[in-house]
Amino acid sequence: MKKKSSSSRRNFVKNTAMASSIFIVPRHVLGGPGFLAPSDRLNLAAIGAGGKGASDIANASVNGRERVVALCDVDFSGSAKRSVELFPKAKLYNDYREMLDKEKDIDAVTISTPDHVHGPAAAYAMQRGKHVYVQKPLTHNIREARVLTQMARDKKVVTQMGNQGGSNPLLGLVQKWVDSGALGRITKVEIWTNRPVWPQGYAMPEPNPESKPEDLFWDLWLGPAPETPYIPNLHPFNWRGWWDYGTGALGDVGCHLVDIPYRTLKLGYPTAAECSVGTVFSQMWNPDYHPEGCPATSFITLNYEATEKTGAPLIMTWSDGGIRPSHPEIIPADSDIGGPGSYNGVLIHGENGVISTNINDSSPLTPKLYLNNGTTEFGPEVEDMPEPEYGHQRKWVDACKAGFGSQEHLDLTSSFDYAGPMTETVLMGNLAIRSYMLRRPNAEGNFEFYGRKKLLWDGENMKVTNFEDANQFVTRTYREGWEV
Repeated sequence: MKKKSSSSRRNFVKNTAMASSIFIVPRHVLGGPGFLAPSDRLNLAAIGAGGKGASDIANASVNGRERVVALCDVDFSGSAKRSVELFPKAKLYNDYREMLDKEKDIDAVTISTPDHVHGPAAAYAMQRGKHVYVQKPLTHNIREARVLTQMARDKKVVTQMGNQGGSNPLLGLVQKWVDSGALGRITKVEIWTNRPVWPQGYAMPEPNPESKPEDLFWDLWLGPAPETPYIPNLHPFNWRGWWDYGTGALGDVGCHLVDIPYRTLKLGYPTAAECSVGTVFSQMWNPDYHPEGCPATSFITLNYEATEKTGAPLIMTWSDGGIRPSHPEIIPADSDIGGPGSYNGVLIHGENGVISTNINDSSPLTPKLYLNNGTTEFGPEVEDMPEPEYGHQRKWVDACKAGFGSQEHLDLTSSFDYAGPMTETVLMGNLAIRSYMLRRPNAEGNFEFYGRKKLLWDGENMKVTNFEDANQFVTRTYREGWEV
């Protein structure tokens, strides 16, 4: 009898509201496919149980309301020990593929690995009917984001990206200012960050297999990336600055900062991208060249067509490495722009004024409106957060229990229908950086950087139309067994 009940519960979780496109019946009346009684417990697993993964799976468990049945990590000797201690009954795995193939009762997984494993892990889980919560950025490259977005629809699974600031209620204040028309036509957005705060902009460290930590499964850590002997100081954090594994400053905080204008202005695919990067000279007239890694600083420009919210074509700029925009005249000179210390921020410029706001993760959003007529309106300096990370993980869990197509699902702020296209915008900046660094020898025996041009982007077809060599960065080459 117990086995039958378990089977019935699994069917409820895996199936979805197949008839939702025809009519909608309140789930409290009929329950229906995809409905799991609130009193029942979701079976959760974590892929990446340390670092951010520790808080993701802890928040998803909702203080023990849900059941964590398995944990996967390539190194349980580090911060993943925190999850093992919190969930002592969970089975431990090093390979997420083995975990998902063996643990048939898993309903949903949190994925909090380095960026290069997000896509392969999420695809493997969704192909098996699991709901997924995936840390930002959703994927390592643009094609993966498009594939996962469509796969979530096809498999009818509930998804959420881990840009928790999307659930910040104070974003409603920024949306109200935009929707009111107070800014008039909006033509420019400026975004900046002090990242990278990790080592970046120099040559990849040399492999040193002898220094590999005993408990680290290096081959599993590499995942889809090219096979290489152990490279020190990449695991557990400094992988961010290398293209095989990370997505640089944009990947780290772009999904928090770009999210604000992308969401409030209802942007779509950019139509063009261009960039420049900081140059370091260790020798006279010979710029350092390390295309395997992200540059120390970059400046990116993205172009967008007009939307109902902007009323005009829009230019969005991004700068990192501590480079920030000029202080707008309308904002008092002694006031911060963006967040405290002006380290990170977003400026939304309209013909009648400007909105200044901070990164929207778990930092104070501090939204401020300045109008040319002298009107100002400020949000609170201190946020009220009654549950961790604005309930971002808990809301995803509730939506998993309610089922695909439920109101809880539709109310999620970063399901892949939204997070996929937004992530593509973020990764478009990285495509521009990598194209900018392309070089080849010329007839004079010097190098020419032949990709330093404005890239015209066909978003629907995921293609740069005026520079074919840039399209290699839309996707990546995968090691066998790790394809997406």
